[in-house]
Amino acid sequence: MKIFGFILIIAGIAMLFSTSFSFTTKENVVDAGPIQINANKKREVTWPSYAGGVIIAAGVVLVAVSKKK
Repeated sequence: MKIFGFILIIAGIAMLFSTSFSFTTKENVVDAGPIQINANKKREVTWPSYAGGVIIAAGVVLVAVSKKK
């Protein structure tokens, strides 16, 4: 539980500095027997700026609770 709390804290700090990330997926546009046409689609995942703070707070709570046990 303590390790997961530290992972959440690190992820929250990263989320404060970056509000999104993008990646590319390959999708089949046409698949007609031996003929295949593919397209690369760019996807982007975004989150609000306060989400990093919420994740950091959750990580701190998990670390604090695991120390009490």
